[in-house]
Amino acid sequence: MDSTVFTALNRFFDIFGSNSDLQALRQRVEQSQSPDEIIQICRESAPLIAKEIGVSGFDDSLIQLYQQLFREMEALIAQQGSDRRHSFVIVIPVADRPQHLNSCLHSLLRLCQLFHYGGCTDGKYTRVSVIIADDSREQHNIQNNREISRHFSEQGLETLYFGIDEQLQQIGQLPKRGNKRLSAILGDFDRSAFYHKGASMMRNIVYLKLNTMMQEQEKLLFYFVDSDQEFQIKVQGEGGDRELYAINYLYELNEIFSKHDVSILTGKVVGDPPVSPAVMAGTFLDDVIAYVRQLAQSQMGTPCRFHNQGDRKMHEAAYHDMANLFGFRPATENYAYRCTIRGEHDHAGCLEDFSGKLNNFFYGEHPTRKSYFDSTLSAADTTPARTIYTGNYIFNAEGLDYFIPFAALKLRMAGPVQGRLIRSAMQGRFVSANLPMLHKRTVEQSGESEFRPGIESDVDRVDLSGEFERQFFGDVMLFTIERLVEMGFPQQKLSSEVIKQTLESVEDEMRQRYAQTQREIMEKSRRLHALFFGSDSWWSRNSWFELAEENFRRFLHNIDSNFGEDSSSFQCIDSQQNREQRHAGMIEAIRTYADDRHAWKQTLAES
Repeated sequence: MDSTVFTALNRFFDIFGSNSDLQALRQRVEQSQSPDEIIQICRESAPLIAKEIGVSGFDDSLIQLYQQLFREMEALIAQQGSDRRHSFVIVIPVADRPQHLNSCLHSLLRLCQLFHYGGCTDGKYTRVSVIIADDSREQHNIQNNREISRHFSEQGLETLYFGIDEQLQQIGQLPKRGNKRLSAILGDFDRSAFYHKGASMMRNIVYLKLNTMMQEQEKLLFYFVDSDQEFQIKVQGEGGDRELYAINYLYELNEIFSKHDVSILTGKVVGDPPVSPAVMAGTFLDDVIAYVRQLAQSQMGTPCRFHNQGDRKMHEAAYHDMANLFGFRPATENYAYRCTIRGEHDHAGCLEDFSGKLNNFFYGEHPTRKSYFDSTLSAADTTPARTIYTGNYIFNAEGLDYFIPFAALKLRMAGPVQGRLIRSAMQGRFVSANLPMLHKRTVEQSGESEFRPGIESDVDRVDLSGEFERQFFGDVMLFTIERLVEMGFPQQKLSSEVIKQTLESVEDEMRQRYAQTQREIMEKSRRLHALFFGSDSWWSRNSWFELAEENFRRFLHNIDSNFGEDSSSFQCIDSQQNREQRHAGMIEAIRTYADDRHAWKQTLAES
């Protein structure tokens, strides 16, 4: 074959050809007369280039070479006219977040343009389609989401809008006798208020649509992503953080599902943490205190020193106040803030900029403990999983059997709960891979999230109590399920009394942990207040810093009002009436889970 058409391969060999393995690959290219052989060589070369990208510190020219290799390989596959790889249905649940949705779809389109997975015919990406599962309440957001769907379809990304009417129509096709049994999975079907059902219930409704699609087309993979994520990775560099299209997600997933006995795969996220601020306040306060101390030792007008403070060795769940609950080693040191201002500036500018980020924390950002891509791990390697990241998971037809459990309760931690149940049933066919997506909690224009259930805010105040309550009882549900699984659940039926005793025991332990964390948070809040406002610092002597001082006051006020002993958050979880209602709902949901599973599988078979 004329190897000159394989520009990327030849360029790669020119750069790294001294390697004996690569010399052998190059010789195979030069001698090959088979397009299939060239395609195989491209596949063998791809992980070698990916490895060099990480070693090089994510050199832009190598990333472009990597993208070009896949485009050339896809062109050759298209010439062959036979492509038996998986097609992907990307599902994006969204509720009143059109800006996030637009950014997510833009990144998917960019991924297709750069890597061409499955080829592009007449301007259409033939093996990729999208479902926008809209759970919005506001009519203007519903209209925006419809328009976004139309726009990306015109750009070559087949996008189906799956709104309230479409969802109710899908549910209407179910056997009538099954509707009552499915209410715990799909909710009540009240057309007048069929919105903000919650992400778990929304996903379960979409499963019905996917079940129909599966019967119409073979070799489908269903890929769920959150609207506040993008198909990029985040890496550290000398000039600051970078966001890159350095993973061919669809290709890597096809390879894993084609070569291994995998039914459900989960990735993770980089960027903003995937947890609630309800469980991050302690770690953030540690870092803000360290920042203020370091700032106090600096001169106001000298060049900013908060750059290039060394790579952050990000431990798993380092942002979590109770990381040890999940088997992770808690971070023992604070994380240094890395200033994001570009160009020349002094410490005064850094302080003003940093203070403006403080209250973004209540919308889910953690300015000091973002996570980054780990280039030492291959995307192709999988490990047994125990948690599903519901914003980044992929499954085949078998995975449809495993709906998001206990959706009607609207608790947080649905993914970890689902993961524990799936692991108990599926063993090695449930895996995790190094395929993280970029997570962005807030939109650039406002520094706030568009919509988050359980969070109320105005100009000066953010109330986390709704999300805090859902987080606390979500943690209780998770560790209750974990203990019940050790007893043989759900394969073995357990009595209501055993379930009740286990749940109450777990809740007592969780309440003690939350109380201890709460005391630590308030002690750190007092320390930060004294450090920032009570010392003879250069900013306290200068009226220029009124805005920074106001930002710190607002931040500390929100910390105190959300985590103090008399806060609405702790009143919610201590309320006897609320606890009784939560306990009753959780016990009943666990008790009937096996029946729900039976009804669900029967529904899928009959639909």
